[in-house]
Amino acid sequence: MFSRGLRLLLWLSLVHCVGIYLFTKGFLLSRLSLPNRNECDHDECTSLATHKRAVILVIDALRFDFISSHPPDPPSPYHHNILTLPRKLTTAHPQHSFIFNAHADPPTTTLQRIKGLTTGSLPTFVDVGESFGGSAINEDSLLHQLIAAGRKVTLAGDDTWMTLFPDILDHNMSFPFDSFNVEDLHTVDEGVMSNLLPMVTNHSQSWGLAIGHGLGVDHAGHRVGPEHPVMKAKLEQMNDFLAELVRAIEEDTLLVVLGDHGMDRTGNHGGDSILETMSAVWIYSKGAALSQGSTSLPNSLVPTTVFPGETVPHRSIQQIDLVPTISLLLGLPIPFNNLGSIIPEVFDRGTGKAGIQEALELNANQIKKYLDTYRASQSGGELDGFWSHLSETWAATQAASSEDSLPALWVFTRHSLSVCRTLWARFSLPLIGAGLTIIVLSVVATYCAYRCLGDDAENSEERLTRALSSALKAGAVGLALGGIAHFPMQNLLEGVHLYHFSLFGSALVSTLMFTLSCHPTFRREQLTSIPIIPIIHALCFASNSFTVWEDRIVLFLSITSLVPVFLIGFTAPTPRLRYRILGFSCVFAACVRLMAMSTVCREEQHPYCTVTFYVSPTSSAPPVLALLIAPLVAFSIPFVIRRILGISKSEKGLAGVFFSWVLTSTLLAGTGFWVLEWAHSTEFFGDGVNALFRLTRTMLARTCFAAIVFGGVSLWWTSPVCLEINTEDHPSDSQISQNQQEQKTKVIILGFANAFGSPYFVFWTIFLSVTWLSMQLTGQVVLGLATVALLAYLEVVDSVRDVHGLSDAFASSKPTTGLDLNALKRELSFSEVVPLALLAVHTFHGTGHQPTIPSLQWKTAFIFTSTLSFPFSQFTVITNTLGPHFLMGLASPLLALWNLPPLPPPRGLRTSSLRAGLAIMLYFTILLLGSSACAAALRRHLMVWKIFAPRYMFAAMSLVAVDLGVLVGVGIGVGRVRERIEKIFKGIA
Repeated sequence: MFSRGLRLLLWLSLVHCVGIYLFTKGFLLSRLSLPNRNECDHDECTSLATHKRAVILVIDALRFDFISSHPPDPPSPYHHNILTLPRKLTTAHPQHSFIFNAHADPPTTTLQRIKGLTTGSLPTFVDVGESFGGSAINEDSLLHQLIAAGRKVTLAGDDTWMTLFPDILDHNMSFPFDSFNVEDLHTVDEGVMSNLLPMVTNHSQSWGLAIGHGLGVDHAGHRVGPEHPVMKAKLEQMNDFLAELVRAIEEDTLLVVLGDHGMDRTGNHGGDSILETMSAVWIYSKGAALSQGSTSLPNSLVPTTVFPGETVPHRSIQQIDLVPTISLLLGLPIPFNNLGSIIPEVFDRGTGKAGIQEALELNANQIKKYLDTYRASQSGGELDGFWSHLSETWAATQAASSEDSLPALWVFTRHSLSVCRTLWARFSLPLIGAGLTIIVLSVVATYCAYRCLGDDAENSEERLTRALSSALKAGAVGLALGGIAHFPMQNLLEGVHLYHFSLFGSALVSTLMFTLSCHPTFRREQLTSIPIIPIIHALCFASNSFTVWEDRIVLFLSITSLVPVFLIGFTAPTPRLRYRILGFSCVFAACVRLMAMSTVCREEQHPYCTVTFYVSPTSSAPPVLALLIAPLVAFSIPFVIRRILGISKSEKGLAGVFFSWVLTSTLLAGTGFWVLEWAHSTEFFGDGVNALFRLTRTMLARTCFAAIVFGGVSLWWTSPVCLEINTEDHPSDSQISQNQQEQKTKVIILGFANAFGSPYFVFWTIFLSVTWLSMQLTGQVVLGLATVALLAYLEVVDSVRDVHGLSDAFASSKPTTGLDLNALKRELSFSEVVPLALLAVHTFHGTGHQPTIPSLQWKTAFIFTSTLSFPFSQFTVITNTLGPHFLMGLASPLLALWNLPPLPPPRGLRTSSLRAGLAIMLYFTILLLGSSACAAALRRHLMVWKIFAPRYMFAAMSLVAVDLGVLVGVGIGVGRVRERIEKIFKGIA
């Protein structure tokens, strides 16, 4: 059965993946990149040139307020009024120096921002998946134009540039440095300073563009947050370096200093919050004045904005506006795919508006050429709905008078940008519909499998096997039919390819055949057991407010889900059962409530949420309380586990050795790693000691992981039994003479009552240890509470089943035989799985996560190595994020195995374990359906990319994690435990 059950779970997981893939392809589209190169006729570009070369210095994560002349009140002593050179030179030389608040298009990750800064194009939401790597940029860019003009490009700093421009950057004059060692605050910056300054001073005639990209400010933000002395030291260092750079550059060299993005209050980035998208830009000309300051420009051409907390408005631009501006100042054609507008102030040549007019005309003509080419491409139909308005705004530029020409040209360039932003948030409704259809059918198929296993225990296995066999055969037929259907439909459904049709056809026909083959019976009384809580949970995604406050809603639902069993405790027939139900229910509720005290706040939750997961909202360091409690929790969890298992005397055998030595050691090692990480991040001990800290915790993490994965798994696999068997000799009762009295042996088996559950829980704690290592200190405390809550809930469920068993026995016509509680074990109900599913979501929030990109804990990527290393970095980030979902999916079979003795042979063990796994998969599939349906319905909502799309993405990932947990649990854990226990007790019955 388990091989058949495993095939069923694998099939359902594949159906989930198909539905997720199709919906994602329709919902998160990418733009078409045109390969065209722009060229200038005659001298139309060079007439506006003011400089022969440029230095672009990227200070990663340089937020606007870090250089603002009017920072928020009260100013921070750690990042305000420190990097002051830009504002000093702007005040002293207003015609040579300009400061801007630049909007960086999300996702605010370095790779995507470099693309925008060099091509002038827009990223799409799905581009965030390339944060850990990307392919070379082949579309027209500022760097391509420089090479075409015969000028060399050099680099010192972030090696991401080498990945994006491997054939453009001059390798003899480039000095790339590893960009993903977040713990190293100095190497990249020192490399920039030691290589860029000599390049500017001694080799200025050898290059046309010198790029410096420092990472110290960004890494300081990730490590300790902006409110830390380390951040102040980095900004002071950058200020001193800028002073040296200004002195070193020649008068024909343009200096551009910018942040590729900002950072949020904790120092992280990646999302679209105001603090993440407001970056600093400083343009400085040591020689020729960029502006004569004699032209009065319309307000529409020089918009302003107010940084949060400030009172004075500042000049604002789009970050991609740098692309056409720098291109024309260097006498280069504007890159073909650019959508940015020139910065008017720097083209004020003191001859009226002629310089600005010429620059804006070149800019508008370039954008018009790009739009015409895009419309003529294979994706040109995307512009049909916008083309008439675009044509009208372009016609207005041609018909405008000299006085109205600038505003008309500006309106056209900005409207084109707005249209393309809307365009690349365009959706493929056929793929969205196909994905939703498969997700709906997967819900139906999972429910049918769950019901089929519970309706008729004797025939359910055979019926389910036939249904799955038919579904697999139908899936192969559907694959072919989908491919055939593509050919007549390919011209009607744009963007839907052959493999989309084949995947959809296979999943559609397969799930329909499975559902029809199962023939689940539906009775009227089943209406009273409709899963209300998962439906309510899924419907919450229809509201942006409910989605934002999901962590509080899950807390309420978690406590509420326990109310029915808590009430049963008052009616339990024996005092022992009454105390067990009420006591363990209170333990579960207390743990859940304590877990809720750990919070990480979404941007939308301010000011009604307080961050407690970190020491402060502006730091990524753990609170002092977590530093004190985490080691105690790591030491106490194995003790608590043994005490609860001791209720059934099942803490013997493997459990006694594993929990006392293996689990305790690995949990303490995992906590020790993060204590050392905190000590390292304080930068208090100096470089020598910090290097020792890094080496020590790296070895600690690797040793811990190897011990639990290889040692723990080997120990469990060899002897997954938590029993202690003793024998005693007693006199025989046979009627024989005293001299011939025989002795008989009495066998005492400790752990008999929980022979299946205890060894499976040992298996579960192996994965708990791995997840523990990936969690920060506060998260470890929450994970410990979740473990206690899980054990308490298992005891509650077992006690409630005993209550029902006694009630059924007393109501039986033969109560004497009815008192065999094992024979009267009730079938697993869906309501018993609901608290477990809610515990997974609640633990996800409690361990410092929200369904938003900025809440990802990137520092966990450096547990096994000091720099980014595939696949270890990805593994630890995924484990940190989705570990709670995996663990609770893995724990679902415990609902069937807990306190289940091996004799008499338990009835329905195999089907109950499988049903438990199906039930928790069903819960998260319902959440996926709710989040995807609401995201599709609200795809034009103002907050779709901020709230609904991220929630869908996390719902998809959490379902995959739960599926994997169930597969591992049912396919490996339950099978191995059952095999060993049955072998021991074979023939004893």
